[in-house]
Amino acid sequence: MTTSVEKSKVEIINQNDRSEKVGPCKRIGAALFYAASSFLIVMFNKSLLTSYSFPSIQVVGIGQMVTTIVILYVGKLLGIISFPDMGKDIPRKIWPLPIIYIFNLIFGLGSTKKISLPMFTVLRRFTVLFTMLGEYFLLGVKPSLKIKLVVCAMLLGAIVAAANDLAFDIIGYAYVLSNDIFTAGYGVFMKKKINAKDLGKFGILFYNSAFMVIPATLLAYSTGEFDRAMNFEAWRDPSFQVLFFLVCIMGFVLMYATLLCTAYNSALTTTITGTLKNLLVTYVGMMFGGDYIFSWANFVGLNISVTGSLFYTYYAFVEKMKPVSTTIEHKSTSFISKS
Repeated sequence: MTTSVEKSKVEIINQNDRSEKVGPCKRIGAALFYAASSFLIVMFNKSLLTSYSFPSIQVVGIGQMVTTIVILYVGKLLGIISFPDMGKDIPRKIWPLPIIYIFNLIFGLGSTKKISLPMFTVLRRFTVLFTMLGEYFLLGVKPSLKIKLVVCAMLLGAIVAAANDLAFDIIGYAYVLSNDIFTAGYGVFMKKKINAKDLGKFGILFYNSAFMVIPATLLAYSTGEFDRAMNFEAWRDPSFQVLFFLVCIMGFVLMYATLLCTAYNSALTTTITGTLKNLLVTYVGMMFGGDYIFSWANFVGLNISVTGSLFYTYYAFVEKMKPVSTTIEHKSTSFISKS
């Protein structure tokens, strides 16, 4: 009975050891790449869905999936990249990432459309909480007391801001909190899949999209979203065409950046980087998008959450530089003794 537990312990320690061996330049570069990609796609999505009022978030998601499939398949044909061919064991190796990915994509686009950028970024702080829980239960990583306290400060600020949001939209809030859950799950499960080395980075990206593009297309067609998207008047506008193309390309770029940052760092570090990026989005979003309604209570809540984010980032990166195997060893040993 202890054999399987010991095997899980060794796998968790090896996963973290692989991250520790990556040089600081690659880690920082991957984090900056992810931050820039995440910032740009939020701005592009907001322009497309709010400024242009594009009617279908599902069609945007399908466009991003198709773009990912085409880029990776062409890259493989040209010998630029490689990933395993389709086989009967591929679904087992990739599962449950595709289903988490599609829900994360849809809820992410929906929340960007429904609520203002400042409130979107503040409510995205809950991703940190969900990631911490996921890493604890699935990877055995236990956060320190300092991390727990600053996360509480971040969430307190988010709650204060939300309680005083003059543009409150319950559907938008449900979308963004669901997005938080699926983002956390995607990051944690991606870390497990990357370290398993069965599919490789590009295989994960390709099969994520390949398995979900047909179901997503059928859903969009059956709900009438395809018809609404095709009848959208702005298709004749060259600036809209360029924006839609950029949104599709950035969907692939963000997926790759997320995977790269998670592979070189951790799911938690990727979340931290996203939190830092959201600091810029918060203040830019007050002027960009046109749907933020100012109130002092809301503004104070936003800044409490922002301050908590800064402290959280500092403490999380300091702890990231410490050896993690001791904590994991202790947790795994105690689990074995209980068995």
